[in-house]
Amino acid sequence: MKNPRVAIVCDWLTDWGGAERVILAMHEIFPEAPIYTSLYNEVNMEPFEGADIRPSFLQKIPGAKRHHQRFLAQMPAAFESFDLSKYDIVLSSSHSCAKGVITKPDTLHVSYCHSPPRYLWDNSQQYLRDYPWPKWLKRWVIPGLLNKMRVWDRAAADRVDRYIANSAFVAERIKKYYRRESEVIHPPVTMEDLEPEKEREDYYLAVGRLIPYKRFDLIVKAFNELQLPLKIVGVGNQYKKLKKIADRNIEFLGMVPEEELRNYYRYAKGFLFPQVEDFGITPLEAMSYGCPVIAYGKGGALETVADNESGMFFGEQTTEGLKNAVRDFERRQFNPTRVRAQAAKFEEEVFKAKLEEFLMNEWQSFNK
Repeated sequence: MKNPRVAIVCDWLTDWGGAERVILAMHEIFPEAPIYTSLYNEVNMEPFEGADIRPSFLQKIPGAKRHHQRFLAQMPAAFESFDLSKYDIVLSSSHSCAKGVITKPDTLHVSYCHSPPRYLWDNSQQYLRDYPWPKWLKRWVIPGLLNKMRVWDRAAADRVDRYIANSAFVAERIKKYYRRESEVIHPPVTMEDLEPEKEREDYYLAVGRLIPYKRFDLIVKAFNELQLPLKIVGVGNQYKKLKKIADRNIEFLGMVPEEELRNYYRYAKGFLFPQVEDFGITPLEAMSYGCPVIAYGKGGALETVADNESGMFFGEQTTEGLKNAVRDFERRQFNPTRVRAQAAKFEEEVFKAKLEEFLMNEWQSFNK
């Protein structure tokens, strides 16, 4: 059988994060495959330098690649505009609209699903409550827009031939909202060669976008009371609000260079993860540096953190629940080598091998 012609499709390439690491790994498996996306901000996407990136018509709108959220309503049309007729395999990486591309009957479309869009399905009411839109917009405009996108999203889901879920937690959501089965292949983490283990410093670490569902509010409130040193890496629409209520023991670092972030992981006493994520790459990144994790016991963290081995869970997503977990953590000892060994189960080469094997097997079956 001839080598299939492959195209990669992703929602957007505007900021570096866990989903972008997955797309980069896909690109490394298929370096000749063009990457179709709604918007591309090359300033923040240095790892994709030299790749064949093909953004949609939205790229021509001034300011769009810096504010992709404002163009969600136009993204279905953007992805449907791509001509993918010459490809044998289309591999989409999607948590929004990328799965909605239109392919020929003899093209295999495999979608790596990070999640059915939370803002359209199970978390839609929370998004309406938490985001700082004007009340009239929340009441009269946003619900109708979400309804139209929800109808499109469900129709777009049926265009996919085979699903890969990034976790068993997401596989259940795909089954619930799209009525489809999926293969679970966990996202990759990069394992670095570390210098000999040094004594860890006396601070806790939290990393991520400062937006409502990430629950940095729980972290700040808990550490205001605990008065333990805490460093927070990230920006978002809650940055000013959280910084305003934080005591002096909490340091907001904003966005930091990759090498600086590695050092924060390497020397942190513990990593905090109080949210429900579909998978969650940051706990794995922390564990890859031997840093144990304190995680809320729900969602993707249950598939990555080994309880009492590479971290621990807490059962109530409250300030008191997190405080009690930190106090318990203070009395425990974790072996950095064992913590790293847990992260190594998800290293990049494992991901690449599983993904390529799955695609080639599906391609052979598709052509029988």
